[in-house]
Amino acid sequence: MRTDPIERLLRIAYSLALYLLAPVTVYHLIWRGFRLPAYLQRWSERYARYRSPATQRTLWLHAVSVGEVNAAVPVVNALRRGRPDLRLLVTTITPTGSERVRALWGHEIDHVYLPYDMPGAVGRFLAHFRPHAALIMETELWPNLLFGCRDRGVPVFILNARLSERSLRGYRVLAPLVGRALRTVRTVAAQSMADAMRFVRLGADPAQVVDVGNLKYDVLVPVGLDAFVEEFRRSAGSDRPVWIAASTHEDEEAAAIAIHRRVRARHPDALMLWAPRHPERFRSAAEHARAAGWQVSTRSRARWPARGDGVFVVDTLGELMSFYACAQVAFVGGSLQPIGGHNLLEPAATGSAIVTGPHLHNFSEIAQRLRDADALRVCEDTDAVAGTVLALLDDIEARHRMSESGRALVETGRGALAQTLALLQPVLPAR
Repeated sequence: MRTDPIERLLRIAYSLALYLLAPVTVYHLIWRGFRLPAYLQRWSERYARYRSPATQRTLWLHAVSVGEVNAAVPVVNALRRGRPDLRLLVTTITPTGSERVRALWGHEIDHVYLPYDMPGAVGRFLAHFRPHAALIMETELWPNLLFGCRDRGVPVFILNARLSERSLRGYRVLAPLVGRALRTVRTVAAQSMADAMRFVRLGADPAQVVDVGNLKYDVLVPVGLDAFVEEFRRSAGSDRPVWIAASTHEDEEAAAIAIHRRVRARHPDALMLWAPRHPERFRSAAEHARAAGWQVSTRSRARWPARGDGVFVVDTLGELMSFYACAQVAFVGGSLQPIGGHNLLEPAATGSAIVTGPHLHNFSEIAQRLRDADALRVCEDTDAVAGTVLALLDDIEARHRMSESGRALVETGRGALAQTLALLQPVLPAR
C-alpha cells in the first residue's frame, strides 16, 4: 500500500514523541495508583503483552470509561442476542470502566485495557485479537490505532460519535494527522447533526458521516426498579424529601455540602444521596458529610439508608439509575465546573426532576432538548442550584411535569440503536 509521504512524516513525528514520553506513562500509572490501586495492576495489557495465545477472531468495541461503557450497553446486548456466535471483546482505559464491563457481562465477553497508541503496542494488540471490525465509542481518535486498523483491513466505526467545540479546538495541533486518520474510518455515526458537522470540520469526508441520533436515548430502565425503590423507601422513610448529587467532581463537593445545608435548614429530615463521579472520591465524600455534622451511611456497608441518615453515599458502580429513581430531584455534576456535564438521560428516563450548573458543553444538544421540554433547570452557580432544588422539593406539581416531560423525551428519542446495527450488518462475518 502506497502511503502519503506527509502522512508518513506526521506518523513518525507523532510516534517518536509517544516513545519519548513512554516513561511518563509509567509515572502516570504510579501516580494514579496512589489514589486508585487498580492502576498499579495489569500493566502488561497497556503495552499489549499477553500471556495467553491468540485464539479466534473477535468483534471489538472500545469504550474509554464508565460513561462510554454505559452508552455501549444497548449495542453489546443487541449483538449478544442477535449474534451469539461472535466472540466479543470490549476494551477500556480506566479501571472503573473495566469494573463496569465485568459487572455487566462478567466473563461472558473478553476484556482487556486498550494499549497506549504506540505502533508496536497497537500492532501486537491487533495481531492478538484479529478483530473483524472496530467499534469505537464517542471520541477516541488515536491516530496509530486508526492507521493500524486501515493497514490490516479492519473496518472502523465511531459509534455515538460526539465532538464538542472544545474538543475540536483541542485537536488543533494534531489536526493534520488526526484528519488523515479520521478519513480511514468507514463510518462516523454521530449523535447529532452538530456533532456530524464538527467531525467534517476536523477532516472527515462528509460521505463517511451520518447522523443516527444518540444511543443514550435507548437506555433501558433497570429490571426490578419498582421493587428497588420500594425497598429504599421502606428503609429510608417514605415521606422524606430526597435529592441526589450525582457524578460530582472534587471541586463540586463543597457545593454539594452547601446545597444540602440549605435543604436541611428548611427540611431537617431531608436525605441527600451522593454518588461521586470517581471511586477514589467515595471515602472523601463520606468524610465531608460527617464533618458537616450529619449521620452518614454508605451503600457498600449499610445497603440502605436509615431514617436518621442525613447523607447516603452511593459508593458502588452500576446502580446510579436505580438511585435516580429514589430521588425527587437530581443534580447532575460536572456542570458547576467546566467539565461539560454528564449523562442527563438516565435521570430523565427514571423520572427525576433534573438540575444542573451552566457547563453542559458535552451534552449541549440533549440539554437544549430537555430545557425546551421543561424537563431540566440550568443554574448559574451553587446558590442558584440550591434554590432550585429547594423549590422543586416543595413543588410536587412542577416535579411531576418535569418527570413526565423527561420520560416522554427519552421515549421519542429512541431509534439510534436500530440504525447503528443496520450500519454494522454488512461487515459482520457470516454465521
